[in-house]
Amino acid sequence: MKLHESVRSSASFRVRIVLNLKGIPYESQVLDLRAGDHRRPEYARINPQQAVPALADGERTLVQSMAIVEYLEETHPEPALLPRSPPERARVRAMAQLVACEMHPLNNLRVLSYLEQELRLSEQARDRWYAHWVQEGFRALEPMLGDRETGQFSHGDSPTVADVFLVPQVVNAQRFKVGLADFPRVVRIFDRCMKLPAFERAHPERRQP
Repeated sequence: MKLHESVRSSASFRVRIVLNLKGIPYESQVLDLRAGDHRRPEYARINPQQAVPALADGERTLVQSMAIVEYLEETHPEPALLPRSPPERARVRAMAQLVACEMHPLNNLRVLSYLEQELRLSEQARDRWYAHWVQEGFRALEPMLGDRETGQFSHGDSPTVADVFLVPQVVNAQRFKVGLADFPRVVRIFDRCMKLPAFERAHPERRQP
């Protein structure tokens, strides 16, 4: 497999975590989003959306991190990252989609660049926007996570897709110095995940820029 990715992209980070958890070897092709690598014609032929990540598996190319994660779960089912029962699977997907659909789209590089370049927001105003939507999202996610009695991770005692999506969002929040004191469950689960090599190796700071 070949992963077209950006080091700091949280969507790419998610896919790296899953590839590591499942022990799938892959080649990394790093794109510099700030330099516009994703807008070059050669990459547009790989991914017409001109976004990262894109995962090539033989002659097949997959895009959108949620679709890639589910593809990897279905083609490499062990270790399972979705529970067996439909209600539990729905719970895990709901937590992952809260991050993927409600938080991340408001705070990705494309949006932040528009706020600065087109709307002329200052860096301080941009960061307030970022912090507001991160905290709104975690305020909703925190009670969904349960407590220690429900398991060490977002759902049970092993990582799931919910953790795969939670961890990169926390890393981004840390990078923008967003306060997380009101979200002890989020922080506890993040800390637990980062003790696992699959998460630790996927961290942007462990990757080459």
